[in-house]
Amino acid sequence: MQASSSQLEIRTAVGVSGNPDTVHAARTACEQCVEGLGGQSEIDLALVFFSPHHLTSVSQLSATIRRRLSPRHVIGVGAESVIAGSTEYERAPGVSIMALRLPGVTIKPFTSEQFPASDDSAESLFMLRDVIGASEDLRFTLLFADPFSIPLVRLIPDLNRARVGGNGLVFGGLASAAATPGGNALFYQDMIVKSGAVGVSLAGPLRVDAVVSQGCKPFGSTHIITRCKGNLIFELGGKPAIEAVQNSLNEQGDARHRLLAGGLFIGRVIDEYKSRFGRDDFLIRKVIGVRPEEGAIAIADFVRVGQTIRLFTRDAVAADEDLGMLLDQQKLYSKPKGALLITCNSRGRRMFKERHHDAAAVVRAFRGPVAGEELSKPGTPYYGGSPAPDVPLAGFFASGEIGPVSGNSFVHGQSAAVALIRTPDS
Repeated sequence: MQASSSQLEIRTAVGVSGNPDTVHAARTACEQCVEGLGGQSEIDLALVFFSPHHLTSVSQLSATIRRRLSPRHVIGVGAESVIAGSTEYERAPGVSIMALRLPGVTIKPFTSEQFPASDDSAESLFMLRDVIGASEDLRFTLLFADPFSIPLVRLIPDLNRARVGGNGLVFGGLASAAATPGGNALFYQDMIVKSGAVGVSLAGPLRVDAVVSQGCKPFGSTHIITRCKGNLIFELGGKPAIEAVQNSLNEQGDARHRLLAGGLFIGRVIDEYKSRFGRDDFLIRKVIGVRPEEGAIAIADFVRVGQTIRLFTRDAVAADEDLGMLLDQQKLYSKPKGALLITCNSRGRRMFKERHHDAAAVVRAFRGPVAGEELSKPGTPYYGGSPAPDVPLAGFFASGEIGPVSGNSFVHGQSAAVALIRTPDS
């Protein structure tokens, strides 16, 4: 029997429940996923996001989802808050599931226990490629990690290097359900882990685009690092770093107080070979301290002499504009089949006045006009008072976001990372 066109298409559906009872929440979310897939229960991959309220019953959560959906593969991560559709369940009970049908796509799940030692050797690189399924047709590597137990400062660069021909973007986030080591939970198939990382790679007939909204705007001119050590910058353009930063702030006049209220950040240029630098050419890192006696500033990254940097500030207006601009660019392409949103747990109501800011922005970007008669139909699913989105969206609030800027992926903070799943060549 020949497969129908719908069976050959990438399809995604999202289910969610705010019920604090784990089994009830899992069942409800699963039923919504099956309904969203038109009653088709053949699910290739399930991505699960759950709030701290379900940490003590993760095994029940995993078992219920595997029993109700029978997915070929499933991975999950605990988070401070989960996301489904246009709703962000901030610091509230939540189980959010994205179910995907991926015909023809090769799915390669993995855990960090399979990773080789990070020693920069060719052998280690080839072993890592084998673990994540790196190949010419790799499209997407999704990673969920515990922030307390895995050296991401080495792992993410290793994953970037492991890509064959630069194919396959690296994307993901850090668990945020607990603020202490050993408190988080991840799961992979039927295995529950309290440390390390779990992930899955997708290869073959699909396309995944990703944007990372670092939510900052620049001010002042660029500077060249002329003396530094580790994460300390001693001199910028031959001047003490503190003096150079103070001069840039003074140039802003009365606006400098508002700029400092948003926090001070350094953006370092990723590709020094470019002749001109735009907003997306900078990797944003927070200024974490100063050494007045040495005229030095400390940032949350390692730097080297010769790098170009610029000062940035972050506020709600800049974050809103930045995310909107990036999503507008993605509207030039075909409508996604599904979207993953991993946003920092310092965003949400901690940054924006309105609720559901990041989730609503993604949904709004790809939503077509909705007829009034559709809104009035009984049984129409709702997400936070809004109709079910045209593009199914799920995700979570992370303690660190993993996504690409200028071709390579990095671990970010206070950012919103969005992965858009599309059919190939669209």
